[in-house]
Amino acid sequence: MDELLLRGMPHSAEAEQAVLGSMLIDASCIKDVMDQLQPEDFYLRQNREIFETIYHMFVYSRPIDGVTVAGEMEKNGIYTEATRPYLVQLMEVTPTSANVGEYVRLVREKALLRQVATAASDITAMVQSGGGDAAETLESAEQKVYAIRRGRSGQGMTPIATVLTDVIARLDELGRGGSVLPGLTTGLSDVDRKINGLGKSDLVLLAARPGMGKTSMALNVALSAAKTAGKTVAIFSLEMSREQLVTRLIATEGLVENQRLMTGNLRESDWQRIAEAASNLSRMDIRIDDNPLLTVADMNAKCRRLDNLGLVVIDYLQLMTSSGGKSYSGENRQQAVSDISRMLKIMAKELQVPVLCLSQLSRANEKREDKRPMLSDLRESGAIEQDADVVLFLYRDDYYNEDSDKHNIAECIVAKNRHGETGKVMLRWMPEYTAFGTLEQRYDEEE
Repeated sequence: MDELLLRGMPHSAEAEQAVLGSMLIDASCIKDVMDQLQPEDFYLRQNREIFETIYHMFVYSRPIDGVTVAGEMEKNGIYTEATRPYLVQLMEVTPTSANVGEYVRLVREKALLRQVATAASDITAMVQSGGGDAAETLESAEQKVYAIRRGRSGQGMTPIATVLTDVIARLDELGRGGSVLPGLTTGLSDVDRKINGLGKSDLVLLAARPGMGKTSMALNVALSAAKTAGKTVAIFSLEMSREQLVTRLIATEGLVENQRLMTGNLRESDWQRIAEAASNLSRMDIRIDDNPLLTVADMNAKCRRLDNLGLVVIDYLQLMTSSGGKSYSGENRQQAVSDISRMLKIMAKELQVPVLCLSQLSRANEKREDKRPMLSDLRESGAIEQDADVVLFLYRDDYYNEDSDKHNIAECIVAKNRHGETGKVMLRWMPEYTAFGTLEQRYDEEE
């Protein structure tokens, strides 16, 4: 038993001291260390306090050396008689800062092992307490491990100073980049300008009546994320099969008429385009899951295992089952949709990527004179509107009026936008390729 107590949690006192010593003798290596370590990565309290002091001094661009750090610690009330000799010792045991990268790696590794050990004991305690069913326990256990993989502790609260540095750095980056988009591009510049792209951790709802091109629009965005941003895209298709989805992607990417692809009535030139599209698509990292019985928890678990994830697309909300896998009807169905939309927003926040979820609209708009969708048309739940950061509606006048002067022109209506203004964007609809494009000719944005 004594042996167990002595063993303690994994840590390397030497590596911790070497990291601190390097920062004290060579201020130029501090920025590299700050990028990779957090105060809680230091196991020994004295080391953690010194790092925390250097961290705050760095944030406020103060000069950092043995004397200034000792002075700052004194000011913060964490200075003891042993502090100054210990700071001198740290500088003496570190002859050079050349190997600071190796010391940082060691400290991070030990911190990671401690987090794994803590998560393991939490999971064991959870299992032994016997509360909750097995599926819930598994989900909770996965979340704990995933939180470590994401590099943040399950419940740690972040001081505002840490968040401020991230926000300032982001603003600086945007300022220098001029018109750099804060979020992921949709591939449609007019839509990007309106919603500032798809933001990390955003739940974006794309809703329309059947036949308006919801899936096409979602695939346009998925192609753009995979091609332009070079990100991994996860598509959960609850309605179409994998083959149907890839056929649509070939039509959009290669500009091959969809009808020809469906019937197999292909020309020589079509084969050339198909080969080119297939070659382009095979270089993109797009993952497709067409299991119609997936729950949000399943999707979350699958997405956590993907590296470089940039976007999640779900087609579509009303086909999803809630975590219990039960099907609901009437009032209960409303509750289920509301639960699902809440879980999707949590998933977007956890994964730190935009989640684009497609949704059906009720028939209410068809009874109105002006058939443009409104937020009240969202089927089954107002909770969807509440949880979504951005709500986009698609509307094509020529779908309802054959003699419409807006032939093959779609309206993308931004009905809700947490990051900016609402309004309307005109897009070109190319039905033969099931694709959207930007309009060269602008239309007045009369409401």
